[in-house]
Amino acid sequence: MLSGFSGCAAQAPIAPVAAAQTFPRELIAKGAELAHVGNCLGCHTGEGGKPYAGGTPIATPFGTIYGTNITPDPDTGIGGWPLEAFTRAMREGVDRGGHHLYPAFPYDHFTKVSDDDIAALYAFILTREPVNQENRRNTVPIPRPFLGLWKSRYLKTGVYRPDAGHDAQWNRGAYLVQGLGHCGACHTPRNTAGAEKRDAAFSGGEVEGWHAPALNAASPSPVPWTPETLHTYLRTGIAELHAVTAGPMAEVVHDLSQASDADIAAIARYIASLDTRSEADRARARDAALERARTALAMRGQAVYDGACADCHNRGRGEQGGALPLPLGTALTIPTPRNLIHIIRDGIVPPDGERGAWMPAFKGMLTDEQLTDLVSYLRALAGRPAWTDVAGEVRKISRGDQ
Repeated sequence: MLSGFSGCAAQAPIAPVAAAQTFPRELIAKGAELAHVGNCLGCHTGEGGKPYAGGTPIATPFGTIYGTNITPDPDTGIGGWPLEAFTRAMREGVDRGGHHLYPAFPYDHFTKVSDDDIAALYAFILTREPVNQENRRNTVPIPRPFLGLWKSRYLKTGVYRPDAGHDAQWNRGAYLVQGLGHCGACHTPRNTAGAEKRDAAFSGGEVEGWHAPALNAASPSPVPWTPETLHTYLRTGIAELHAVTAGPMAEVVHDLSQASDADIAAIARYIASLDTRSEADRARARDAALERARTALAMRGQAVYDGACADCHNRGRGEQGGALPLPLGTALTIPTPRNLIHIIRDGIVPPDGERGAWMPAFKGMLTDEQLTDLVSYLRALAGRPAWTDVAGEVRKISRGDQ
């Protein structure tokens, strides 16, 4: 947060600006997009509070840090901060008064941000609504000199330098992820001093009682991420074959949804590249995960089968009350699940007054989800490739669309 510990100044104070400043509209717009990438709102807005007026509690192993007021209020915010002071805070973790900032404000990442982007962020923040709100006291009893020592050991300053071995999009993604996006702040483990373990970058970390999974080759995602699925996930919070966002990541995705699509694509491209497993290894992991999913679905479907179908169909037609063993049913082998869905829902009933084959209707007895599981299981029982979108076909028939 843009807040330091009380005590002696670490560096010389920077004189405040005397009057409000104006900025070009396009610079403010650029800063707005960058603020979304950096999730500035999430850390600097308390629950139910005014935007950027501070108050968000961030639990750390050393105590609680509160996001500070970074509105342009001259008394309680940063309205008196010149660009020089804002840049020093971003790059060196020192506030306008010269005090060290606690590294919950991730200046170890923000130091990589370019002069132009810092200026754009400054323009955006300094044009928000001023809010006169005092900052809450942190509960971290760490003396100021320790922060100077911590920086001497763990803060590596310097703007991001492009990697000539990669193209512009990859470098843009690396710049945003390593810098303003500060993804490693959550997804990298930390040592006992609270610093990121650089030799284990993106191998998973802990944040606010949640585990931020590894993004590198140790990624626990059952289906390996691709640039395309990551792009969709970061834009919408959900992607095919992946879980929806939850916990702190939901807030990150909410902010990223307001960033430019080009930047989201670049971030996705870079993060996907962190998984350095071969394509063959990734394909094996994907196939194994999908097979486990199919097995799980089959087990669910089997439970429905055992309760609704097995009593008749396991006996076969040779016994009283028995029915055809289902792997022999044609409805299980045709290109569409529609026939099977209709038969299970509506049953088979002979015309009034006539004798004939009979099967009860399960409409109203099975939910759409149970029917979907059962149909998928029966298809697998027939030894045929899975039908696509069984759930969609079940919904259509349940609504009477087919």
